[in-house]
Amino acid sequence: MSKPLRFAGNHLSLNFATSAAGSIRVEIQDEVGQPIPGYSLADCDELFGDTLDRTVTWADRSEVGDLAGRVIRLRMVMSDADLYSLKFEP
Repeated sequence: MSKPLRFAGNHLSLNFATSAAGSIRVEIQDEVGQPIPGYSLADCDELFGDTLDRTVTWADRSEVGDLAGRVIRLRMVMSDADLYSLKFEP
């Protein structure tokens, strides 16, 4: 789980690599660590492959702008994966 942070932007993008059997999922939590409805691990579409810039989606929805400016935490669940960077984009 990340430290509490605030962001500006509308989409979360990751630079990562997974093995053929690996994956990454992202949960957005409130400042005390509770999943924000619609952004839980169960809602997150599994990410796999090797990419410099992949937008994270939750139930096929990538928009996170409604959370911009709020204090959040990110929880990454990774299996046989490397996460190199993340960024919030317009």
